[in-house]
Amino acid sequence: MTRSILLCLTVLCAQSLAGEVKIQATKPTGTPGQILHGIRTTAYTHSEADHIKYGSRTASGTSLKYGQVRSAAADWSVYPVGTVFQIEGDSALYIVDDYGSALVGTKTIDLYKPTSSSMNIWGVRKVNIRIVKWGCFVKSLAILKPRQSKASHVREMVSRLVSRPA
Repeated sequence: MTRSILLCLTVLCAQSLAGEVKIQATKPTGTPGQILHGIRTTAYTHSEADHIKYGSRTASGTSLKYGQVRSAAADWSVYPVGTVFQIEGDSALYIVDDYGSALVGTKTIDLYKPTSSSMNIWGVRKVNIRIVKWGCFVKSLAILKPRQSKASHVREMVSRLVSRPA
């Protein structure tokens, strides 16, 4: 087992024993290296009206990234926080470290772009992605659970996470 999976399982066991978290599946089905075809992608930037209050911070608490490693937002009950992927034909790596209300209940991934013009140029595209590393549902739940009283989309992700099939 990889170190991140072991860490997730350790956290899961400790929290489950404490009665804090009840989650069935700890990681997505599929394997690193898996190709997902026809994934709908959109783009966002930190200067959009709905992101201004967060500035250059992600939902996971890190700075938005745009370099060889780039930030991406997704429904964390589909693509858990920490999922790393690569878009076919693009040498950059993307890490799911953010989420957005419009993404919940979809399989859309929102790619961070540093400017409005680069966001608009991207538009909406269907791409093939290669999963480099799956993130952790337990970590997603740990970040989301304290926030669920603040927003319905967060409550929905929490609900989807705790009801994941084994």
